Amino acid sequence: MRQLSRRTFIIAAPLALVGCVSNQPQVEQSWPVPADIKALYGPVMNEPYPLPAVDMSKINPKYWRQEVAFNGPYSPGTLVVDTQARFLYLVQENGRALRYGVGVGKAGLALEGEAVVQYKRMWPIWHPTQDMMEREPDRYGHLGDGMPAGPDNPLGARALYLFKDGRDTLFRIHGSHEEWSIGKAVSSGCIRLLNQDIIDLYGRVPEGTHVIVLQHNEQGLS
Repeated sequence: MRQLSRRTFIIAAPLALVGCVSNQPQVEQSWPVPADIKALYGPVMNEPYPLPAVDMSKINPKYWRQEVAFNGPYSPGTLVVDTQARFLYLVQENGRALRYGVGVGKAGLALEGEAVVQYKRMWPIWHPTQDMMEREPDRYGHLGDGMPAGPDNPLGARALYLFKDGRDTLFRIHGSHEEWSIGKAVSSGCIRLLNQDIIDLYGRVPEGTHVIVLQHNEQGLS
């Protein structure tokens, strides 16, 4: 695997978990959705909190889950996040990868470099930062013990917790019910997937998975 520079995680820690909270959606065009994609993003009823189908006509087809040719030098099993292109890749054998569309943090406020999935959680609890609770006590002050799991939780149905050198980076790869946010720079740190996609990814990657985050990749990986 290619060695990255030692510019490992650039962390805006107070902003990291703020990034799980979204901005407002924008009006977008509509795309036709084939039956196989509708099936991938249909309702999920075998969860503690059932998930509705996603209206994929609102999401550019390049952000739909798909297998692609992969041009990167990374080993199979690695997760590669290209924040500029808004893609997350699960590298596979023979020059292929499974690609997911993501929403990411604004440039300069996210992370860059190497990490590992230290642990992962189903229907995780979300904790606002102390700064958030102090700045907006009416909105977040009552969440000192965290926001319970559920369909409105900012972390969605699953979360992967990224650590570097044994330390929590405060960044998560997590789910979201806000389909309009996929493919956008909508937050200040978190890497979000559709809930149907994070459930799929969660089942494919074990704890200890190596993660590469590319902040300014110009060449493209697929």
